[in-house]
Amino acid sequence: MANISSVLLFFSLAVVLASLANAARTIKPNIENDSPFATRNYTKVCDPARFSDLGLDMNDFLYCDSSIEVDMRIKDLIDRMTLQEKALQLGDDAKGVIRIGLPEYKWWSEALHGVSDVGGGSSFDEIIPGATSFPTPILSAATFNETLWKAIGQAVSTEARAMHNLEHAGMTFWSPNINVVRDPRWGRALETPGEDPLVVGKYASNYVRGLQDIQGQETSEDPKHRPLKVAACCKHYAAYDVDNWVGVIRETYNAKVEERDMIETFQKPFEMCVLEGDVASVMCSYNQVNGLPTCADPQLLKETVRGKWDLNGYIVSDCDSVEVMVDRQRFLGYSPEDAVAQVLRAGLDLDCGKFSPDHVANAVLQGKIRVSDVDVALKNLYRFDNLGKDDVCTEENINLAIQAAREGMVLLKNEDQTLPLNLDEIKSLAVVGPHANATTVMIGNYAGIPCRYTSPLDAFKEATEVIYEVGCDTVSCKNESLIFPAMQAAQNTDATVLVVGIDLSIEAESLDRRDLLLPGYQRQLIEQVAMSAKGPVILVVMSAGGVDIEFAKNNPNIKAIIWAGYAGEEGGHGIADVVFGKYNPSGRLPLTWHENDYVNMLPMISMPLRPIDSLGYPGRTYKFYNGSVVYPFGYGLSYTTFNYNVEASKKMLDVNLDKFIKCRDLNYTQGVAKPSCPAVLIDDLSDCQIKINDLEFSVEVENTGDRDGSEAVLVYWVAPNGILDAPIKQLVAFQKVFVEAGRSTKVDFKLCPTKDLGLIDFQAYNLLAAGTHTIILGDNVASFPFSINIHNSEY
Repeated sequence: MANISSVLLFFSLAVVLASLANAARTIKPNIENDSPFATRNYTKVCDPARFSDLGLDMNDFLYCDSSIEVDMRIKDLIDRMTLQEKALQLGDDAKGVIRIGLPEYKWWSEALHGVSDVGGGSSFDEIIPGATSFPTPILSAATFNETLWKAIGQAVSTEARAMHNLEHAGMTFWSPNINVVRDPRWGRALETPGEDPLVVGKYASNYVRGLQDIQGQETSEDPKHRPLKVAACCKHYAAYDVDNWVGVIRETYNAKVEERDMIETFQKPFEMCVLEGDVASVMCSYNQVNGLPTCADPQLLKETVRGKWDLNGYIVSDCDSVEVMVDRQRFLGYSPEDAVAQVLRAGLDLDCGKFSPDHVANAVLQGKIRVSDVDVALKNLYRFDNLGKDDVCTEENINLAIQAAREGMVLLKNEDQTLPLNLDEIKSLAVVGPHANATTVMIGNYAGIPCRYTSPLDAFKEATEVIYEVGCDTVSCKNESLIFPAMQAAQNTDATVLVVGIDLSIEAESLDRRDLLLPGYQRQLIEQVAMSAKGPVILVVMSAGGVDIEFAKNNPNIKAIIWAGYAGEEGGHGIADVVFGKYNPSGRLPLTWHENDYVNMLPMISMPLRPIDSLGYPGRTYKFYNGSVVYPFGYGLSYTTFNYNVEASKKMLDVNLDKFIKCRDLNYTQGVAKPSCPAVLIDDLSDCQIKINDLEFSVEVENTGDRDGSEAVLVYWVAPNGILDAPIKQLVAFQKVFVEAGRSTKVDFKLCPTKDLGLIDFQAYNLLAAGTHTIILGDNVASFPFSINIHNSEY
């Protein structure tokens, strides 16, 4: 059978049927010699010559008639299949139906931070030897730059389409990963945009828009058939953030989640991805939530993703999740047929695996599900440019990778303004540490083959004379004998850069962390090199999750510290450009860096975000944890300084309720006076069409230093004093702005109180609270009060 994996009939929201008639590129299937495709190329699936070679007349197939309404073409395609043929389309390796001209297709491709060869839908060889590998999402998130996130998505999708046109990639990419990092031990933190739901959601919607949108066709009167550049997928839904922690594994883990945490933390990024990003797909996760497998939960899938959020696309399982329900979870004693019937009824459309294709037909024959349920899944799947190899690994994309790496670098310490180093003074440099010559470490996981690597060592050698010593043979650093040569290098050079950290042997998919420490003798390496060095010592840390480097933060011999994440193929240039001042750092931490003792305070599998006082468990993320940390969320230094001046058009809002809206109660700490009308249900305001004016304000950002620089303006909201279980603070907006030295620029913000100042109470109601709210900029650089007065006719 012909393997037309690159045809535009690829079963996703945007391209399928419309592209059958309009695609303008060459398809050269990878086929057997005796296939009728062996001697002919086709420009599109609905090519009369292709059908002729199959012994078919294309005019007999209405789904190839572009003059017919798309839904009717989809119906024609589905109605031509037998039950068994339909079943074979419900797995990631869809078998096609040659007798009706439907080619096979591999759904699974990945593009987490560049086109990857994970999944089998994309590949590299001598024709396409590699693709641009951008920083992993955790470092890209540190830029707090929505424009950059979208630009990376655009670059990745351009390379993906070029590879697709050369039969080296599919069109359905199961990226990005938008799970919130609830616990610092989670092994997949490198794949995500961090711990804040707003940042994760904004990253998701911008990256997805970059992947999917065709310029000029970002919206459509019929969004279900909007043409897409490629189809993205937001994963893993929902409450998935445990992989393998002291024997608790993701496949059998039951996440016990409070409904308010589900709404404000675990679901919010997915809601934004669907509503703002218009993503083509959502992937459900392995785990159970409150006893139900996510892929079998109709409330999560059919009622929320498909219903409330109105997904324009398909829902896919994480790979083998349906089989896991039966073989690993033994959920309700389900047979295979029971399981596939339940997931289809719940709203699943595609199974990454063979389980559903193998058992769907029997489930129908046993009366456990209807053929019409199978047809609904297929309908969600079938939603019906000339780029080539010169569009992959372009100079423009490599430069974008460098820029992304630079912008993500977070300057954590800079005593005595040691950085940037002056090349007129630094004639020799010691570059030491297990990551000093890092290459593959920098591209993390879900990576393909990069265009090239520029390690830190490579980049520093471009600038000055370098002495290189590894210091540790591996990241585990179990051999201290290599420390002394590193000390000697530091003694004999003008400055020292120590590049340390962790890697995928410590934090990865299916591998959660046990602690937050540098492994082995790395701390000893750092302290002994710092003590021996002749010149200033700069510590560079490669990691996704935070590392307890309190010892280095407090060590006067270590003058500067940079967090470099996993910075992609051009990570070395990103680091060197910051060290030598070619780029003024502007990154902010997207995660709280906890002290190591934090992991001893609570188990990873305790799901609540808020503290559990009865058990002595602290809160999670910056929103609910008020203990000491190494570095807080949003922290990051610059080579210049900024001042903020705030102008708010109004600092008070009166909400007048009519007789149909009731006041809602809130719990307050003892001794705090409660307003006569404490809160109102936000849905009531919408249902009764009561207009709530936006909160508009501007921030003048003044660069008071002597270097040009960029500033991430972070806007937090603090609820009225005394409301129990309210977040300590919550990020509600952010913007990245460039300001020349000695100049200023104005940044405008508009907050919608019912969207941005909503409070989820213990009953999972979304409330607008009365009282004095506070808007805080950055690390309390500036703030102003905003009073909400709720007036009810009953009072």
